[in-house]
Amino acid sequence: MKSSSELVHLGYNAGMVVSYFCISLEAGRARGSEAARAREIRGLQGQIPGLLETWVGVNVSPRSQGYELGGVMKFADRSALDAYGAHPVHQKLLQWLMPLIDPLEVDFEA
Repeated sequence: MKSSSELVHLGYNAGMVVSYFCISLEAGRARGSEAARAREIRGLQGQIPGLLETWVGVNVSPRSQGYELGGVMKFADRSALDAYGAHPVHQKLLQWLMPLIDPLEVDFEA
């Protein structure tokens, strides 16, 4: 399989990483704060180097399979994604968010 850097001629942005996530609340957790959670996640934009774009919102799909929020983040490269994971602003968000949710995440080079 070719790496994204070998596929630049096909329109891939070598090194860029896209992170896709879905969030559902753990069983028994109160619903209704999805918009506030989306704002908190969106607020990471501009605070973490290498996080280029952030889209997040309440899931409106009838095929949601229980996921209340969805989002996409675009990172400059893998090192920016790795730094994001350990960044104090991200860690602060995770401290209160992770106990409430059951997340799904997919990261890929674009």
